[in-house]
Amino acid sequence: MGEAVQYNGKITRFVLLSCVIAATGSGLMFGYGTGVTGGVASMGSFLEKFFPGIYRKMNGKKEVNIYCKFDSQLLTFFTSSLFISGLVATFLASPVTRAWGRKASILIGGAAFIAGSALGGAAENIYMLIFSRLLLGIGFGFTNQSVPLYLSEMAPPRHRGAFNSGFQLCLSCGILISYLVNYNIEKIKGGWGWRVSLALAALPASILTISTPFLPETPNSLVQQGNQEKAKRMLQKIRGTADVEAEFDDLIAANNASKTIKHPFKNIFQRKYRPQLVMSIAIPFFQQVTGINVIAFYAPILFRTIGSGVSASLLSSVVTGIAGLSMVILSLLIVDKVGRRALFHIGGVLMFVPQMIIGGIMAAKLGDQGGLSQGYSISVLVLICSYLAGFGLSWGPLGWLVTSEIFPLEIRSAAQSITVATSFLFTFIVAQTFLAMLCHFKARIFFFFGVWVVLMTGYVYVLLPETKDVPLETMDTIWREHWFWKRFVGDGAEYEGK
Repeated sequence: MGEAVQYNGKITRFVLLSCVIAATGSGLMFGYGTGVTGGVASMGSFLEKFFPGIYRKMNGKKEVNIYCKFDSQLLTFFTSSLFISGLVATFLASPVTRAWGRKASILIGGAAFIAGSALGGAAENIYMLIFSRLLLGIGFGFTNQSVPLYLSEMAPPRHRGAFNSGFQLCLSCGILISYLVNYNIEKIKGGWGWRVSLALAALPASILTISTPFLPETPNSLVQQGNQEKAKRMLQKIRGTADVEAEFDDLIAANNASKTIKHPFKNIFQRKYRPQLVMSIAIPFFQQVTGINVIAFYAPILFRTIGSGVSASLLSSVVTGIAGLSMVILSLLIVDKVGRRALFHIGGVLMFVPQMIIGGIMAAKLGDQGGLSQGYSISVLVLICSYLAGFGLSWGPLGWLVTSEIFPLEIRSAAQSITVATSFLFTFIVAQTFLAMLCHFKARIFFFFGVWVVLMTGYVYVLLPETKDVPLETMDTIWREHWFWKRFVGDGAEYEGK
């Protein structure tokens, strides 16, 4: 389904270096910025300064339900606030990406993230802390809107999955680095280590911001801006061959179609774009309700809930980070061979089973005031690693990959904004409500997310066609040949139901 004639070209050092810089800077920035939060929020010195009520609850003599020790809307807003500004920023990024290119959005995002990191490290009150998170969100909004597009447009179609999965690989590296930093700085005497953790987020953002002016613009973006000769030369350079006529002709045709779209946010609601609109909302929604950000944000808090000390909980987070990163690497190596759908299905099973067992162990053995024995704690750690392995193989990299490759050029920036905004919206909702849900659902929280894993795996099986090996400019063929979506995008569909 959706097979197309392959274009000429190979993986050149030029395109490899460009994509590595973009993916590394943005992925590390995003991964570190999200991963550092839970570890910092579990440190006594940080809680004592900004959330004294939680600090007293943790260290007081009065017995408190272990599931509710961290239940604070202000603490969760510290974690989730960046996704509100990120949601707004991604819609601001769309016209920038469309009119001035992918590099412009990347540059703005990197600069905002540097400012937010510096302010977070220097924060003296809760207002400075929250404002720093809002600046980080602007950085997330701009870079997450533009970098996946940049990687998909630069990559040769046969290797697009591996190139785009590089973003998730770097994101996972960023999360792991944040866990390692938190584990080591927690031992600093004087209680100021959390400042180092928050401020170090500026390092990957600085690498990205400094490097971006030297990156090439994508041929798709150059054509979109009217620079066809420059676009062709760039295409020849990144493909390593002068014979790029087939790909360039498809690129020009896609651009000509895009010129008829004056208002991409309005036109994406046309009937012929129905599958892309649905996927731009459904895939990021499902990615968030896997429960992944429960682990990414709150792993140290979760491990402290089951009875680990601060250092032990941070070390456990490092172990889970290694597990997730390992499977992202595997996904990167095999995604263009086995396809997207197969990895979605395998990942669904690998996520569902551990969630059910973890919920069962915590319900049967943890209680409201007690902790787990060492054996059960190790079992939960292994199961969380298994869950993260499933996510790293599937919904982690594929959630960004598939949504960056299925949109036609005329609605690409708008659709990617909807994808990022949906992701940020539901990340905010999950992050903001998780500690309260943990307090009320207790162990049943894992059953809740497990049900969503079943639903999303079934959704992919029924409604998502395979995109492996299909060039971006001919991606519409997969919808025209799909048993369900062809009724929206088949012959004459573009004239109906606008």
